Amino acid sequence: MYKSLELFQTAIAMARHAGAGQAVVARNIANADTPGFRAQHVNSFEGAYTGSSRSSQRATRAGHMTGAESGMATARATASSGEPSPNGNTVSLEEELLNSVAVSREHNQALAIYRHTLTVLRTSLGK
Repeated sequence: MYKSLELFQTAIAMARHAGAGQAVVARNIANADTPGFRAQHVNSFEGAYTGSSRSSQRATRAGHMTGAESGMATARATASSGEPSPNGNTVSLEEELLNSVAVSREHNQALAIYRHTLTVLRTSLGK
């Protein structure tokens, strides 16, 4: 029936990416008054997911293609290019609130994908 439950792996990677994004937003807000602090952001899940594989093909099992990566995204925080305040801090609380909403939506989308995959799996098993 299902040899690879890749949709579960994608949903989990998306939820981890959202968690990493929320941690970056929280760190930015916590350091909003720190002199010289440079705000960071996490690239989109789509960019991290598509940028993690070297080719357009992905290995479906270990050893399938030599040198192929798993294709799962890893979140990386990069420096944001905001306008610094007089003390050198680049955190914008308004931007961080918007980023927090975007991260929340990404996490909710990951949960929806996970729930839908469970529903399909249960239906196929007749439960």
